[in-house]
Amino acid sequence: MANLILSDTSASVSELKKNPMATVEAGAGMPVTILNRNQPVFYCVPAHLYEKMLEIIDDQELATLVKARENQPLLDLDLDLD
Repeated sequence: MANLILSDTSASVSELKKNPMATVEAGAGMPVTILNRNQPVFYCVPAHLYEKMLEIIDDQELATLVKARENQPLLDLDLDLD
C-alpha cells in the first residue's frame, strides 16, 4: 500500500535510535518522516517549528471564535468595584 510522506527528508527508526540529533539536523529545520519497515510512523518536528505550528492553530481557533461572536451586541460594563 502506498503512503503519503509529507516531508522532504525521511529516516528509519534505526537511524533515529543511532543518532537522534543527526536525524533532526538532516531535516534542515523541517520535519523528518520516521519510517518503520518503509512505512511512515511519525514525523520528527524541530521544536521551533512545532511551537510555530501551535501558534498558528491557536490563532485559527481565536479567529473562529471572533467570527462566531462578531454579530453579538456590545455590553457596557462598569469595572469599578466602589
